Amino acid sequence: MRFTELVMGAQTAYAELMEQAHALELQASLSGLPGKFHRRQIKGRGYWYFGYRDIDGRGRMVYVGPDDERVRQLVARFDQQKNPATLAPQSRAAIELGCAATLPKHFRIIRRLAEYGFFRVGGLLIGTHAFQALGNLLGVRWLNGEKTLDVDFAHAGKNISLALPANIHIDVHGALESLELGLLPITQFNGVAGSQYRNPDDAELRLDFVTSRTRNPDQPVVIPDLNLALEPLKFMEYALQDTTQGCVLGRDGACVVNLLAPERYAVHKLIVYGERPVSQRAKAGKDILQAACLVEYFLATGRQAEFNAAWRDALARGKGWQARARQGQKALLRVAPDMADEALWHAA
Repeated sequence: MRFTELVMGAQTAYAELMEQAHALELQASLSGLPGKFHRRQIKGRGYWYFGYRDIDGRGRMVYVGPDDERVRQLVARFDQQKNPATLAPQSRAAIELGCAATLPKHFRIIRRLAEYGFFRVGGLLIGTHAFQALGNLLGVRWLNGEKTLDVDFAHAGKNISLALPANIHIDVHGALESLELGLLPITQFNGVAGSQYRNPDDAELRLDFVTSRTRNPDQPVVIPDLNLALEPLKFMEYALQDTTQGCVLGRDGACVVNLLAPERYAVHKLIVYGERPVSQRAKAGKDILQAACLVEYFLATGRQAEFNAAWRDALARGKGWQARARQGQKALLRVAPDMADEALWHAA
């Protein structure tokens, strides 16, 4: 087994913490604003936004979440919600019951970006921290693939993407500076601040901000409204579709983040496996480990159809996608031959 199921008490604690964190965030960001909630249909899926007029009279839209039962109940109860003083006790309780916790330094970074609104304007947590958060969301604890030194984020950048509003201005660089953790942006040869942040004295503090491939793949995508540069990567547009939300836990509290859908996370890991250079073979191995954990989850819970829909979407994108996806599939089945279930992999 590559995961263990969280006890019911841990699953319940996580669900309650997720609701409280989302309510707290909404109250902090929307309290006192004259406006109302709107449901919008984008590419066949529903999403909730809060629309209001700023002091300059311009219309603004704040992303609330996907149109599911949890978000609908949150919207319905918004006016009656009371701010909890802190989420630290609830978060520590969930961790003690078995939910995975984020490293303190990394949690501070993720929460600060949440406070500055990075996730409300379409930012996503990706990479291993997202994999960990998906485990909590799915009610399991992964037994492989959770160790990391990086904190990875994504944004759709200048591309039109589902559920990612573009009319709110935030300062990502200012948010990271305010933490006083010694994080420095890596500057390129042309003088443009790059998409990576490093602390030269602390190997555990490495941040990467990425987006989908552009016409100039060697140049960072600079987003003035975020005060941020993003590194364009191949195949990211696939991962940024049909996103979901989850809760990141630390011993000092919790915050809501946008996440890749678990089935797309798994397929995307298979696709990028073969793209890793030789110097990144360890990361390629972790790609397969994380994909194996998620595929095993879909098998164990009888949700092969969800994974297969994401798999078929990748194959339908062209020969290059098919070749890379098949390469990742072969690597996965070498380490996990028990996952050769036709319901997962059929192409039509």
